[in-house]
Amino acid sequence: LEGKTICREAARGVILKGRSLLMIHSLKDGDFKFPGGGIKTGETHENALVREIKEESGAIVLSIIDELGKVIEFDIPAEKDYDCFKMVSYYYICEVAQNLGEQSLDQYEKDLGFTPEWVDIDEAISTNKKVIDSESFPLWTPRELFVLEYIKDTLQL
Repeated sequence: LEGKTICREAARGVILKGRSLLMIHSLKDGDFKFPGGGIKTGETHENALVREIKEESGAIVLSIIDELGKVIEFDIPAEKDYDCFKMVSYYYICEVAQNLGEQSLDQYEKDLGFTPEWVDIDEAISTNKKVIDSESFPLWTPRELFVLEYIKDTLQL
C-alpha cells in the first residue's frame, strides 16, 4: 500500500425490480457483475454511470435514486512505474427504462460474453460463490459478491 499509486474510479449501477437485479452475466466465466465501468477524465460520476449502463446492458437510466456506497480495492499494478493499484468503485441505485436496447461492448466484454440478465439476488450470490470456488475467476467477482451480500442485508431482500 506504499509508494507510487495509480488510481482508477468506476461508477456501477444497482438496478432493482423486487428481488431481481439487472446484472451483466459473463457467459465465459459464469459470474454476475453490476453494469458500469471506468470514469473518464473530466467525466462526472453520473455521466459515466449513464454511459456505462447503456453500453453494457442497453438500458436507459431514467433516474439515479441514491448512492449506495463505495468499495476500495488494492492490488499490484500492471504498470511498471507504480507500486500500488487502487480501484474505487461507486455504486448507485438507479431506475432504468423497461426495455433494453443494443449493447455497445468493448472487445474484451464481447470475448467474455457479457449479457444483461434480470437475476434473483440469491441466485446471483450463489452463482458468484461457485465461480469463486472454481480454479480461476475474474478479479471483480469477490467485490461484486461483497456488494450483493451487502445489498441483501441492507435492503433486507
